[in-house]
Amino acid sequence: MIVRIMGEGQVRLADSHFAELNKLDDELLAEMEGGDGEGFRRTLHALLDTVRQLGEPLPDDALEPSELILPAPDATLEEVRAMLSEDGLIPG
Repeated sequence: MIVRIMGEGQVRLADSHFAELNKLDDELLAEMEGGDGEGFRRTLHALLDTVRQLGEPLPDDALEPSELILPAPDATLEEVRAMLSEDGLIPG
């Protein structure tokens, strides 16, 4: 799967990592719903760090269609809320 982190670029990530990302996404959603700004920030950074660690960065000139778009590390709670679907940032 191709994942875009806004403001950073794209990463190729094996589908086998989807469950791990989904767990972090569920935590992020719960923190947002509970108004836990500190937890939200911590979990957003953990989610993005996990994508960076497990994925393989694509060259800057690559323009692959992204299957998943994640917010920038400095995104606000309101900006992330606007990106959410029923399932959070990661569908499924």
